[in-house]
Amino acid sequence: MARSVWKGPFVDGYLLKKAEAARTASRSEVVKIWSRRSTILPQFVGLTFGVYNGQKHIPVTVTEEMVGQKFGEYSPTRTFYGHAADKKAKRK
Repeated sequence: MARSVWKGPFVDGYLLKKAEAARTASRSEVVKIWSRRSTILPQFVGLTFGVYNGQKHIPVTVTEEMVGQKFGEYSPTRTFYGHAADKKAKRK
C-alpha cells in the first residue's frame, strides 16, 4: 500500500543530518545508514550511502533516476543461486 500524499515521503531524521554533514564536508566518503525504508530525496543526489543489508554495508551512489525510490531496493538482502532444475539442465 502506498503512503498518502499529504504525509509526504518518509525519511529518518538522522539520515537528513548525516547527508547534510556529508554535503558540507564535500569529501567523497560513504555515509553508513541502516534505514532501508527511507525514501531517496533530491538532496541525496551525488552522495554515496552504505546501505546495510543484514551482513554488510553495500555502497549505493544516488543518481537522479533514484529519487522517490527506497534505499532498500538497491541493497538486496538475499543471494539468488539459481533453481535446482537449472543445474540439472546444464549437466547434460
